[in-house]
Amino acid sequence: MKPIAYTRGQALPDILAHRIAVLDGAMGTMIQRFKLSEAQYRGERFADFHRDVKGNNELLSLTQPQIIGDIHDGYLAAGADLIETNTFGATSIAQDDYDMGHLAREMNLASARIARAACDRHSTPAKPHFVVGALGPTPRTASISPDVNDPGARNVDFEALRLAYREQVEALMEGGADVLLVETIFDTLNARAALFAIDEVFEASGERLPLIISGTVTDASGRILSGQTVTAFWHSVRHAQPLAVGLNCALGAALMRPYIQELHRAAGDTFISCYPNAGLPNPMSETGFDETPDVTSRLLREFAQEGLVNIVGGCCGTTPEHIAAIHDATVPLAARRVGRGVFYPEAVDTAA
Repeated sequence: MKPIAYTRGQALPDILAHRIAVLDGAMGTMIQRFKLSEAQYRGERFADFHRDVKGNNELLSLTQPQIIGDIHDGYLAAGADLIETNTFGATSIAQDDYDMGHLAREMNLASARIARAACDRHSTPAKPHFVVGALGPTPRTASISPDVNDPGARNVDFEALRLAYREQVEALMEGGADVLLVETIFDTLNARAALFAIDEVFEASGERLPLIISGTVTDASGRILSGQTVTAFWHSVRHAQPLAVGLNCALGAALMRPYIQELHRAAGDTFISCYPNAGLPNPMSETGFDETPDVTSRLLREFAQEGLVNIVGGCCGTTPEHIAAIHDATVPLAARRVGRGVFYPEAVDTAA
């Protein structure tokens, strides 16, 4: 095994031990504000592509990179410490829905570089900003049959997921990611394929980045879609020794509280992240959700006051306005205490 090199992300454990860090908000919500046409999604390069691509947000990193950069700038100006790459659906498996699976590596590389440039523009020695390489769950599930008449049917397997995630991770790291985030996990088997691929890349490259793992509780059952409780989910992924584990999406902060409390009890030796969506669907709201920036920030402030969280941010429906309110409400509060050892105990400083 190659010696493990320290990276920019080595600063994060100390930051999280002393203060709450802020993750950015939704990418899709902000893209929707631009009301882009099919032609704008295509750009010049894909003007003659054989199928519609409107809605393929990851493609915009290739055709409209300035828009993605502007969205990152907005969140950084609002107070975000951590900026997610525009790569939630940038696996070859997800991109095959648009016949663009062959572009997955290029999308991840470009997205990471756009986020890297934005973070570098805003960073100072006293206030660093970090690029979070986002790995979404893919639109397929290795644990659940897509056919109600055939419980054993599957439309993806572990090996296909592993290969797709490995390609994504390699490109994100090459593009300058400081952290990797396996997020919106509704199927733990998919997540374990991502974690396996990440470990393979770390071993091969000699570079190890901090890792955040974030599941999603889909309803009041308190379980992820593939059936696990929050506690069971944690025990299925804790072998990866993440910097942080948390929950995101599906629920607003008000409904997420009991599950964050459960995760807090189960994962006492690991930092906790929480980035809820903007509440329940509300067609009368500008964002389509019912939790305004004031409501979301107040609820996350309560989470912080209870010592439940170390990283906070926003998911679907959230905006720079949400992130600014979350920043102002939570950053002044004391960090959640975590009983953990030194991060990267096996690491060696290759610069020495």
